[in-house]
Amino acid sequence: MQHIQPLYDKSMECLLCKQKSTTKKVRSRFAKVTKYDTDFCPVYTDSSINALYYTIFVCPHCGFSYSEDFSRYFPPATKEVIEEKVSSRWVPQHFSNERSIKDAINTYKLASYCGALKKEKHIILAGIHLRIAWLYRITQNSKQEERFLKFALTEYEASYSTGDFIGTRASEAKILYLAGDISKRIGNDMAAIKYFSLVFERQKNARETSLIQMARDRFQEIKHEQGNRTIAASVNR
Repeated sequence: MQHIQPLYDKSMECLLCKQKSTTKKVRSRFAKVTKYDTDFCPVYTDSSINALYYTIFVCPHCGFSYSEDFSRYFPPATKEVIEEKVSSRWVPQHFSNERSIKDAINTYKLASYCGALKKEKHIILAGIHLRIAWLYRITQNSKQEERFLKFALTEYEASYSTGDFIGTRASEAKILYLAGDISKRIGNDMAAIKYFSLVFERQKNARETSLIQMARDRFQEIKHEQGNRTIAASVNR
């Protein structure tokens, strides 16, 4: 009986140069999640099989790097910019084999750069930065995790203000929730309270009841922490 491997090859055609190659993906039966962090970072049962490592496709021919969430449309002149700043300087390399966490981080950073040059939507760039932060969390590099959480927050705020998330899988409630959760993680409790409040104030008739409850829980958590700090301060006077 043939042993089924967790990884398989998926054929891809590069959005930029149109050349074909393969990239690794994780079979869904092997990507079992034990739990999710409050910002939806998945914690896998088997840490050696992490689907996050294989989200980004890196074209070995031209270097253009992207996720399946990228639009196939290239705004005017962006192809030429990417060819100049990425493809013309690309040293042929393959990310088509099994990836280490360092490889995964590098693929996301390439996708972040390519996405910015391509003028991808803020909501797409936010997701890439958030996932880089997750990977740094796994490596326990808190400084880099916070750095990319801040990048993600900037993009989520831009997506919310411009409305470029409309028509994507992201909802207004989820963007507001993530903005709140990230704000909490980087130590900005006031901003977190503002965003969590917006979730359950503006989404009273929304179907995302679990998300609204998560926002309420995080809101109460901050209030509880603030109360404890107030008590501690009064005791130490």
